[in-house]
Amino acid sequence: MTRDFLSPTGVEIAFVLVGIVVLGAALLTVSSKQLVHAALWLVVALGGLAVEYLLLTAEFIAWVQVLIYVGSVVVLLLFGLMLTRAPIGRSPDADSGNRWVAVAVAGASAVTLVWVVVDAFRAQYIDLDTSRGSTAVMGEALFRYWVLPFEALSVLLLAALVGAIVLSRRKGEADAGNGADAGDEGTKS
Repeated sequence: MTRDFLSPTGVEIAFVLVGIVVLGAALLTVSSKQLVHAALWLVVALGGLAVEYLLLTAEFIAWVQVLIYVGSVVVLLLFGLMLTRAPIGRSPDADSGNRWVAVAVAGASAVTLVWVVVDAFRAQYIDLDTSRGSTAVMGEALFRYWVLPFEALSVLLLAALVGAIVLSRRKGEADAGNGADAGDEGTKS
């Protein structure tokens, strides 16, 4: 059965519309000057990716996306922001001044990625009538080939959390020490 590019199905239209929302949320994630707002836009982007997986009939991957990324990673990110006492409001430190270099690198990366994907899958279509994201298939692939990267990521996230706790304790102890010293000097005078 040949498919016509100019007659998309409803699922394909929904896929493109959700993709536009995900792209907009991702752009707002990296351009927001408030760290908490950036984290919330990240939730929208990752949730939109879960919807994309559902549209591709990969239900297991969609739920993993929701549970692991939207749930755990974003909560860990917000927890790290709270532990390091990051500013809640607008932060002048959120912009390093290298915006145009970042835009150029991101644009070149996006063009390269789109070119490679389009070149590799030019005439390929995914048959949405068969489920490719079943738990058995995904579990076998995950535990056979991808265990080490997932475990490395979990160790990296744990190290980041421990580092945030250490940094917040050092800063808290320094602040408490300065306050106590200033109070002692005031009573000695």
